[in-house]
Amino acid sequence: ELGVERRFVPESCPRAVRPGDFVRYHYLGAFPDGTRFDSSYDRGSTFNVFVGKGQLIAGMDQALVGMCVNERRFVKIPPKLAYGSEGVAGVIPPNAVLHFDVLLVDLWNSEDEVQVQTYFRPEKCPRTVQVSDFVRYHYNGTFLDGTLFDSSHNRMRTYDTYVGIGWLIPGMDQGLLGMCVGEKRIITIPPFLAYGEDGDGKEIPGQASLVFDVVLLDLHNPKDGIAIENQLVPKSCERRSQTGDFLRYHYNGTLLDGTLFDSSYLRNHTYDTYVGKGYVIAGMDEGLLGVCTGEKRRIIIPPHLGYGEEGRGKIPGSAVLVFDIHVVDFHNPSDSVSITVHYKPSNCTELSKKGDYLKYHYNASLLDGTLLDSTHSLGKTYNIVLGSGQVVLGMDMGLQDMCVGERRTVVIPPHLGYGEDGVEGEVPGSAVLVFDIELLELVSGLPEGYMFVWNGEVSPNLFEEIDQNHDGEVLLEEFSEYIQTQVDTGKGKLAPGFDFEKIVKNMFTNQDRDGNGKVTAEEFKLKDQEAKEEHDEL
Repeated sequence: ELGVERRFVPESCPRAVRPGDFVRYHYLGAFPDGTRFDSSYDRGSTFNVFVGKGQLIAGMDQALVGMCVNERRFVKIPPKLAYGSEGVAGVIPPNAVLHFDVLLVDLWNSEDEVQVQTYFRPEKCPRTVQVSDFVRYHYNGTFLDGTLFDSSHNRMRTYDTYVGIGWLIPGMDQGLLGMCVGEKRIITIPPFLAYGEDGDGKEIPGQASLVFDVVLLDLHNPKDGIAIENQLVPKSCERRSQTGDFLRYHYNGTLLDGTLFDSSYLRNHTYDTYVGKGYVIAGMDEGLLGVCTGEKRRIIIPPHLGYGEEGRGKIPGSAVLVFDIHVVDFHNPSDSVSITVHYKPSNCTELSKKGDYLKYHYNASLLDGTLLDSTHSLGKTYNIVLGSGQVVLGMDMGLQDMCVGERRTVVIPPHLGYGEDGVEGEVPGSAVLVFDIELLELVSGLPEGYMFVWNGEVSPNLFEEIDQNHDGEVLLEEFSEYIQTQVDTGKGKLAPGFDFEKIVKNMFTNQDRDGNGKVTAEEFKLKDQEAKEEHDEL
């Protein structure tokens, strides 16, 4: 009788040998006294054969039926089910009982198809693998008995390929179809859809079933454009970015599987660039068009519009990129100051102009609403002489033609503000500034070029009046005392907003033409006299 002893049976046995199946197994063949007559181990290769088709001795054909992969059986085969009364010359004597220690390694049938077992699938799956897509995936490749023959994890590099166009073995081409990014599946491939009778000539033997444990990391098609998902669009969007605009934005950059490769937030600094001018990758150039200040959007960029096959830094080759961006502000180099008047008194008789001394309150913020500074919090006004360069050029422009009591919002592009450098620790570089202003006081200035004017007729004996000791020379002290008296008595007026001593010294220096610290009658001239002499000379 045929004797079969199951010495090891694996816990999992999804499939058992049936007649017509093809098997690969190792064996030791011995006589009852222990003398070995054959061994597949000695040859270094499995025995590969169809079961139940007369290719084996009858006893082995029967003994293999019902076996699981990785099962070990001890088989006793009587002569009538082995080589009978004739034996095998020089190897098996007549009427020999044969003992086989059998380990089943592989099992398949010619009617098998690719088997796919998904053991993890993301909740969100916006897209699945289709024919002609390009994918990046990790895998462990094993034989049916669990022996590892290859792993992309060990190489620390994904396998990158097109699907369905013959770049892969047919079974893998089939097994990857329909996968989502992040999905994990086991793909079991019979040899006729893998490397067939010959194997790959290296690690994979002929007629081997292959098992791939795959996780899909990336997926795109060469025909893909960028994809935009709007996450937050402000209700008020007066302006959208166009080609040539300069943007400041924050971003998190990830791969399609969620791996972070870069973040402006971690650097605590926005990314600042022109749009549509080739300063950034093509996909980002396109994805940043049409955004509003304050908008948040996701931009998905295929590799041919990103960093291509080579990748860059932490970005692998052929990687789809996902940018979650938040637009902080943008402007165009051709922008001027924008003024929005919220309130203007009806009894407005005087408008601010260059040279006027202004006192005003303001709140200063960035375009995204971040507060930079406020005179209200300081409890005092900000005081300047308009047009004298005491504030940024955009503010000088924004304060023109205001009434006392007027309230307005002034938006200043960076080239009229603090430029590319900003103010360290206070104003970011290339930032658009927003000032909410209320003008509280206006002191009319002097005509351009004048630091002092007379309110009435000028004395014909002006020099003699200044020269109090009548020595024919006027010193700075005499000059300063005289001007102070004229201002105090209302006969003269100094340019408002400037330091008295500096103005007087400047006026004195202009009169002291030889620079000796004294002004003589010959040197002394009024401004209109200077202009007349120059005119006559010309």
